[in-house]
Amino acid sequence: MPHSLPSSPKSTPKDGRNGITKFTNCRILKGDSLVEEDLWVNSITGKIIRSQAAFYDDFILPDEVINLGGRILSPGLIECQLNGAFGFNFSTFLDSAVYAKKVKELNKQLVKTGVTSYVPTVTSQRSELYKRVLPHLAPSGYLQMAEDGSESLGAHCEGPFLSPTKNGIHNVDVLRKAETFADLEDCYGASNLDSKDRFRPTPIKMITAAPEIGRMTKLIPEITSHGMIYSIGHSEATYEEASAAVGAGATMITHLFNAMRPLHHRNPGIFGVLGLAESLPRPYFGIISDGEHLHPTTIKIAFNAHPDGFILVTDSMHLVGLPDGVYQWTNGDSNSHIVKKGSKLILEGSDRIAGSSITLIECVSNFLNWSGAPIPQALKAVTSTPAAMLGLQGVKGCLDDGADADLVVLSEKRNANGLELVVDQVWKFGTKVFSR
Repeated sequence: MPHSLPSSPKSTPKDGRNGITKFTNCRILKGDSLVEEDLWVNSITGKIIRSQAAFYDDFILPDEVINLGGRILSPGLIECQLNGAFGFNFSTFLDSAVYAKKVKELNKQLVKTGVTSYVPTVTSQRSELYKRVLPHLAPSGYLQMAEDGSESLGAHCEGPFLSPTKNGIHNVDVLRKAETFADLEDCYGASNLDSKDRFRPTPIKMITAAPEIGRMTKLIPEITSHGMIYSIGHSEATYEEASAAVGAGATMITHLFNAMRPLHHRNPGIFGVLGLAESLPRPYFGIISDGEHLHPTTIKIAFNAHPDGFILVTDSMHLVGLPDGVYQWTNGDSNSHIVKKGSKLILEGSDRIAGSSITLIECVSNFLNWSGAPIPQALKAVTSTPAAMLGLQGVKGCLDDGADADLVVLSEKRNANGLELVVDQVWKFGTKVFSR
């Protein structure tokens, strides 16, 4: 792969610089291990490059050599369920220009938490809101603009095709049933399901729906044929119904255990598809390790059931980074309020959990301390595993030659809760965008 030809609209460095940075004295994430190895990146191509090819074949010297003092160098974190952050919620009616500005502001703040790529999530809403906001949430990384911060990998529509008895805090008045693919087009907008423009990526990357509602299971093959991921969630599905959905092409489960039929010894429900029975492919699954949604032991059980499918998510709301208080939230065709007290969010007037206000690196630290898993396994749950789920192996979530140079420098600290991973630096497309 070429090292120096630009693949983005960025300009070539001046004064004879080549845009290459070498990281040394670091432990890089490689599979299930932290390996003491150098890493070279190119800010012009935005890619990781083969150091031997650059040095020995092309006689290239890096512009900068960075000694990380033994710290961890990880791929940038990938967040698969983010409802909003820093005061902005994706499920919000705003003027188009204002909405676009808010997304840009969020991206620049989010990258400071170590999240270099994410799937912006829109909850159950009226059709007009989807059609208005989804174009702003389409994949944005093809522009390779490091200064923009985190990039969208495409939108996640969590609803409105959900079970009314497993709605969580989603407004039941806006929930729908789909009998045909045309029902999805009517809800989300046909252009958001298939842009038909090779220069403009399709906005929707993933849809969470209850397979037992309407004819949804029959629609899964058509959904996936459009390049979208079908995720089982907010569902009363039995083990048999969940298995049928997986057989039809479902490859993900949204926030496992939450808003679904519980595990029962005579019918394991959705959790049962993580087993090896029926010769079905086992789906990936999201886990919220915020200390509110799931008991630590439940998380360990899920991880041990299918470690290769384990993905940590935050399910964070717009209250990330905000002080305690009561905040408005657009909930379908009405406005609800969410009470924030510490990291706990509750829908006002109820006892229902309303997402979280945790960061993804905090989820990783929690999982490390609750499970006893080694650091590489915990980091895989926010790097290579979500990349595989999204079909981005070799591009995101890894430090392989030719992958996007999205990097996070992590230090390890001990506190009263155990081990904490701290984000020291973040690099996007080979350019440093944050330093603590």
